[in-house]
Amino acid sequence: MSSPKHEPVGGDRVGSVPYIPLSEENESAADGQSIGALVKDATAHLSTLFRAEVELVKAETVGEAKKAAKGSVFFVIAGVVALYSSFFFFFFLGELLSEWLQRWAAFGIVFLLMLVTAALFGLLGYRKWKKVRAPQRSIDSLKETAAALKPRREPEPAAAEPGLPAQR
Repeated sequence: MSSPKHEPVGGDRVGSVPYIPLSEENESAADGQSIGALVKDATAHLSTLFRAEVELVKAETVGEAKKAAKGSVFFVIAGVVALYSSFFFFFFLGELLSEWLQRWAAFGIVFLLMLVTAALFGLLGYRKWKKVRAPQRSIDSLKETAAALKPRREPEPAAAEPGLPAQR
């Protein structure tokens, strides 16, 4: 069973996780059970809830990690070009251009060509990284679980101090 809120985005049912309803559906189920059976049920429900939360986080982060890995490829390419560019090829290109231009201009053009290439791959990597999102479904589910497990307290009536009227 999967919560409608946690249904997978696609139709392949990947990413759906089992859940335990956080509201009591059948309040009469606890009638006549021993405390041991109730503790056993509560433990089983908490265990299932925890496993479902872990599955949800795993399902959501795997997709985002794949996007991050694809974006990282462009950063790696940019780094390789910027740091380990084929020194001899670019040196050859500078020397070749120095046949028609002054030597300093030829090597300046080669240097700018290397920087433009590195900037292009860096931009492609940045655009891929911008598409990585936080696992919002997991965050929302954890907040709901924390709110459901928080003990509910009755508001205490304000104590009247001497000389002050009682607040209602």
